[in-house]
Amino acid sequence: MKRRLLLGAVPAVLAVVVVAGCGSSSNSGGSGSGSASAPSSATTPSTTASATGPTIRTTEGKVGTFLVDSQGRTLYLFEADKNGRSACSGDCAMDWPPMTTTGAPVAGSGVTAGWLGTVKRADGVTQVTYAGHPLYTYEDDRSAGQTTGQGVSAFGAEWYVVNPASGSKVDNDDEHDSGSDSGGY
Repeated sequence: MKRRLLLGAVPAVLAVVVVAGCGSSSNSGGSGSGSASAPSSATTPSTTASATGPTIRTTEGKVGTFLVDSQGRTLYLFEADKNGRSACSGDCAMDWPPMTTTGAPVAGSGVTAGWLGTVKRADGVTQVTYAGHPLYTYEDDRSAGQTTGQGVSAFGAEWYVVNPASGSKVDNDDEHDSGSDSGGY
């Protein structure tokens, strides 16, 4: 009798483990927020953290000191975002994956913990913010600390790395390394 009870419980435990694993190990992210439309599930690649939340830290590069995620990927702000809401969805979110989370973000070295926050996107996914700016990675950044998205004009506005000390964009006209001509920032 005990053996049947235990054998009957194994599939239920495995189902819970599989479902829990699907919800926390993904590296897919969210879609638009506020009045922005939500992209299909195929357009949601991004950085997702475990239930404890991602660690946001700083690094040094050609553009100065800026925010990165726990894997060292550069984090950007989008100048089209207004009132702490993302204006990036659909194709935009494919090129500039939102930094999403299932838990509270954690401040690493050089990051002001009080400036870390979250905002719900239109599809209900939670996006990490810093000083009120929703954060994104850039698909063309191929290695840790790369800043090919710095100063790029795409999807109706410009993209910038985030200064951890001020919470605003790093705007170095002479440090622009994206290779695109976006004019005077």
